[in-house]
Amino acid sequence: MTEQGEPNAAQRIAVEVAYARPDVQVVLPVEVAAGATVQDALQQSGIAERFPEIDLGSAKVGIFGKLARMDTALRARDRVELYRPLIADPKEVRRQRAAQGKPTRKGGASSADSSA
Repeated sequence: MTEQGEPNAAQRIAVEVAYARPDVQVVLPVEVAAGATVQDALQQSGIAERFPEIDLGSAKVGIFGKLARMDTALRARDRVELYRPLIADPKEVRRQRAAQGKPTRKGGASSADSSA
């Protein structure tokens, strides 16, 4: 802390909070205190106010694609991700595509994307 009681830069870390919908994707830079948790970063980012459909009490979260708990401590440059619920069962989608004779897509790319 500085003499004025403010945390110095060494006691703060930069992280990102990411959220995506089909129509919009956001990555918000957030500076949190060292030792802050996923929940701290989400609250400081204001993401729940920006996207009212997010329920921080039940939302699945992760850090760089790995599920995490709200009380997980963050490290500098972590990306906290909020996950939306699946709208379709992946197994059922594959079954339907197979029944229609369509090839299975990898990584969400359409067959038009792969013919570069």
